[in-house]
Amino acid sequence: MSTDIAVDIAAKASHAAKAVANLTTEQKDFVLQSMANHIRSASETILAANADEVATASANGTSAAMLDRLTLTTERINAMAQAIEQIISLPDPVGATRQIERRPNGINIEKRRIALGVICMIYEARPNVTADAGALCFKSGNAVILRCGREAIQTSLAIAKAMQQALREHELPDEVISIVPDPDRDLMLSLLKQDSYIDLVIPRGGEGLIRFVTEHSRIPVIQHFKGVCHLYVDQSADLQMALELLLNGKVQRPGVCNALEGLLVNKYIAADFLPMVAAALAKHDVIVHACKQSIGYFANAQAIADSDFGQEYLAPEIAIRVVEDLDAAMAHIDKFGSQHTEVICTADQANAERFIRQVDSAVVMHNASSRFSDGGELGLGAEIGISTSKLHAYGPMGLEALTTEKYVVTGNGQTRG
Repeated sequence: MSTDIAVDIAAKASHAAKAVANLTTEQKDFVLQSMANHIRSASETILAANADEVATASANGTSAAMLDRLTLTTERINAMAQAIEQIISLPDPVGATRQIERRPNGINIEKRRIALGVICMIYEARPNVTADAGALCFKSGNAVILRCGREAIQTSLAIAKAMQQALREHELPDEVISIVPDPDRDLMLSLLKQDSYIDLVIPRGGEGLIRFVTEHSRIPVIQHFKGVCHLYVDQSADLQMALELLLNGKVQRPGVCNALEGLLVNKYIAADFLPMVAAALAKHDVIVHACKQSIGYFANAQAIADSDFGQEYLAPEIAIRVVEDLDAAMAHIDKFGSQHTEVICTADQANAERFIRQVDSAVVMHNASSRFSDGGELGLGAEIGISTSKLHAYGPMGLEALTTEKYVVTGNGQTRG
């Protein structure tokens, strides 16, 4: 039965994608504004569904990080609508062409950007993904299938219903943005086999979910297993700047994937910097896991074994290590990082350039907070996900990452000899 349902959902989405592909940028933007308006109008309905789900999740002992992602407020709903409006303001990648070459025989070769077709989003307790993914896929000319976890299914259904109302008003099928009404795992497994209809799967959630999807999908999967982000404070760093980067990256919103999980400190500034760190983190009740060289600077730090670095805490916790130099910091990141976001604080431009060039991470930052590793902050509009694999996207994914290019060859009757 789940296979029949999955085939029906996927086939209808594939058919609906053709309707989106024929829309002009102006038509898409008009529908998107209607979606934003309907989400705002449905705020009370969305909040009521969300309040029930937050209460249930809290009673079931859901972690603070997960509850933070699940919880909506009036401000967060308005932010969802504003994110859609920001997408309206972004250039439409569909139809953009770039000249490749005019061959000696007269044929002209271009590459033209096109939609991928059907995107399947699989996510957990993140109801905002419903709006972000729906709007991004629509603007980039795709249909989207949204499979939300049971923790946020009613909230997501309410958001999707508002967006589908906008679609119907403009004579577009609901299946342009379809949401799987049943979070049953067998149904998800069946969807992951619909490679005849679905072009790309993007899972957003914990490492377990992403590995499960990757292992069971017949469809290409965008991977982002976890976010273990580091700040390396170099010998020449402005220590006050470094402290501000640390606090913003760790305590502003610790339950997100671009929060800092590791602090690496050059040994030559440890005696000056670590007391500042200890005092600041204590004010925010941050649990510290410290190496042998750093533990003495903290009143209540927990000793950490070398093998225990690389944890994604998603909480007010951080691992701290004193390192010999830039090479040692990059070696640590190479071993324990997750190719998400890495930060260097330094006044040495040569060291900054080495870090940028050599660190294998989707986002590398110099004297800027890891919290800027976000589609909206990087000018992409609402992001649909973050890829830490390199095919076909790397880093935060916006509109362009939901398209591909095809060759367009124009001639006047040339034939190949």
